[in-house]
Amino acid sequence: MSAQPPDGHTSAPRQKLIDKAVAHASAHGLSDTSLRQLAAALGTSHRMLIHHFGSKEGLLVEVVRAVEQRQREVLHELTSDSTGGGDLDDVGGRFWESLNNEEVAHHERLFFEVYGQALQGRPWALPLLDGIVDDWIAPMMEFFMAQGASEASARVDARLAIAVSRGLLLDVLATGERGAVDAAMRRFTQLLTASTQQTRT
Repeated sequence: MSAQPPDGHTSAPRQKLIDKAVAHASAHGLSDTSLRQLAAALGTSHRMLIHHFGSKEGLLVEVVRAVEQRQREVLHELTSDSTGGGDLDDVGGRFWESLNNEEVAHHERLFFEVYGQALQGRPWALPLLDGIVDDWIAPMMEFFMAQGASEASARVDARLAIAVSRGLLLDVLATGERGAVDAAMRRFTQLLTASTQQTRT
């Protein structure tokens, strides 16, 4: 389990370590790095990492959470710019580009590694499951409803979009067929756009 600040908020030193770990993960990955090696790369000691996160595994969970939050912030920026007449196909395409590229491949691998451990019931990874789907539902629903979908339809479409996106990210990591996966996502976005347009009429 990851160590948490007493007040439930992320302390400044702890957040700085998370930010550094996210950047390090983007460039090098984290899975094959020992706690001492990781501490040296982040400019701290293994004792400080244990103090803030409980273990290397606890830090991995927080890195995945931080990356997920940053991705939601990107989605918020894209959908805020597009509310009231924005194009779902365009927004979906731009958001997918932010997810499916070599620069964040290490993040995606780490996500699925920790997610898989959580699904296996590993105690250190279980905190990741809290909000792993639900934290995405509300912002995606808000955008779909702004595009004309009903609340019920937007809820279903949000869950579907999360599942498709994660499935295709896993696909490209397994196969390396980025072009084919991009084409599949474009097709899905077109179908979702067409469905939303039908709801409007």
